[in-house]
Amino acid sequence: MGILEGRVAIVAGSGQGIGRAIAIRFAQEGAKVVTNNTKKGSLAKSMVSDEAYAKLTDEQKKWFLEKHAEENGDAETTAEKIRSLGGEATACFADITKEEEAKKLVETAVNTYGRIDIVCNVAGRFGVADIEDITEELWDKIFDVKPKGYFFIIKHAVPYMKKQGYGRILNASSPAFMGDVIKHAEYCASNAGVVGLTRGIAKELWTYGIRANTFCPAARTRAAYEIEVLRQSAESEGKSMSAPGTEMFSYESNTPPENVAPFVTWLASEKSEKVSGTTFIVIGNMVGMVPDPTMFSSNLIMKPDFNDQTPWGIDEIGGLAEERFFSNYRSIADPTPPPAGGPGK
Repeated sequence: MGILEGRVAIVAGSGQGIGRAIAIRFAQEGAKVVTNNTKKGSLAKSMVSDEAYAKLTDEQKKWFLEKHAEENGDAETTAEKIRSLGGEATACFADITKEEEAKKLVETAVNTYGRIDIVCNVAGRFGVADIEDITEELWDKIFDVKPKGYFFIIKHAVPYMKKQGYGRILNASSPAFMGDVIKHAEYCASNAGVVGLTRGIAKELWTYGIRANTFCPAARTRAAYEIEVLRQSAESEGKSMSAPGTEMFSYESNTPPENVAPFVTWLASEKSEKVSGTTFIVIGNMVGMVPDPTMFSSNLIMKPDFNDQTPWGIDEIGGLAEERFFSNYRSIADPTPPPAGGPGK
């Protein structure tokens, strides 16, 4: 008996990569899985334009095509893999950026297996551009999936979960929600939106037995090899995809997507009953829990008289902030190495 025995799961964006690995692991733990991606087949180039591809050397093109062949797949090939391993799976091709198709995805699970216990949203889109070059089209392309597409699936799955008194919602964000060295502010923003969405529904749905958490993976996926090719292409033109003074992680430093699946599977199970509204970093065999942000903390500046509503003087509040907040402060945007002994030493 696996820890998901008898459960029904949707894994949005499970044609390849991290979503595929999670869908397979869910099935191995006993879940009936509805696999999903937008359409049959797999796009060879999601971020790499024809123009960028044409600029690659023959060796780079060969490497790119080899990686694409390794990562190729769709919802049906993932479902076939699950069935070949003795599990149960149904493929559903649906574009989750459209509400009616997201609803169809949820209804496929309910109509096929009678219920929906787990929603795992992994689908995503990527783009790279300097902030001044981000177009409205690129912005909307990224946000249409995260968080809007995730919201559509959750919206239509929650009524079934409420009726059952049980549910698990797992949303893939990215470590980029904290800011990234790669120039893709629109991607950072959309992933921060996923974190906010998840925390909001976690509070709203707790009393219904529904738990919602965010996981931020990094792995050797299609996005990773496309970014690597874009990096090489940019550098050949004397440009950089990363912020000044920073360096990107290499493609080789990424770990297999299968390493993300075990912890996500645990979160999808009954064992995670007390965990909700939390964000986790999952990279390789490392899992980190992101501290909850708080509105009030011990590091506050307040007037001695709590009822004093007189506005601060600018020098007054600035001086107190320098003393309380910034005496040992280091900006996340500062690329220079910290002084010996650490920040503030």
